[in-house]
Amino acid sequence: MSRLAVSTLHDVLRKSFASLESSQKLWISVLAECSLLMVSLGNLAEQWRALCGVRISNTPLRGFPDLENRLRSKLLEATDTVLVKLNEKMFSLQSIRDSISNQVSAVLQLYEQNADSLDLLAVTERSTTTPSVADMLEWLQDAERHYRVQFLRRKTLLQTLRADDLQFLESAPKRWKSLDSPGAQEQITDTLCKVSFFLESR
Repeated sequence: MSRLAVSTLHDVLRKSFASLESSQKLWISVLAECSLLMVSLGNLAEQWRALCGVRISNTPLRGFPDLENRLRSKLLEATDTVLVKLNEKMFSLQSIRDSISNQVSAVLQLYEQNADSLDLLAVTERSTTTPSVADMLEWLQDAERHYRVQFLRRKTLLQTLRADDLQFLESAPKRWKSLDSPGAQEQITDTLCKVSFFLESR
């Protein structure tokens, strides 16, 4: 019975790690797009500040009385557009996070359902190509926790951004970058390397 339970767990674990590998690539891609949008936001904030520091009535452009209002309107529209795009990207990140969470939850549920038929040896046994069930469950939970925390922190930052708050907009790119967790991403990549032979075996 223990062998059957382990075999069933292995099948679900393979599916979960394959999904994690795809999710990691997609997450990195979406984050890169978000970073570009954050840079755009910072640039727009600089343009806002420059416009606020100039009295157009004292420049050769004073012959265009509505120019300042039109420039402000254009900047506000551009800023709102970038913020909308960032919110759309957050929905993509949320979808990736949910996918990872659902996969891990399914594996843990299956493990709990079979816990009575799994002895300590079955859970901790490993080979040169197959990590132990205990290790793989821990790795998946670590990855799920990383993406859950990352999403929450980035969503919280995005919720603080407003088109009329120049100071926050200017610092947005640096604050977004400060949320990066290269160590955790490297750990997930390392985990995927550790299970690469396991994923190929059947």
